[in-house]
Amino acid sequence: MPRINSVHWKEFERFLLAVGCTFKREKGDHRVYWKEGVKRPIVLPRDTALPVFIILNNLKVLGITREEYLAYLKK
Repeated sequence: MPRINSVHWKEFERFLLAVGCTFKREKGDHRVYWKEGVKRPIVLPRDTALPVFIILNNLKVLGITREEYLAYLKK
């Protein structure tokens, strides 16, 4: 299984917007996104590099596999 590495929050934000998420609000250093059909919002901290566990949790909420995410990063 391919390994997911930490990425800059702006790169993950581009991914969220590409898969149809919309920016809802920002509070402190956290940005909140929403997508129709998901049960809860996607929360993205504005740290320089996102830890892998945050990326994996957000992918699980979105219902996106590792392979789909890694294929997007290769583009």
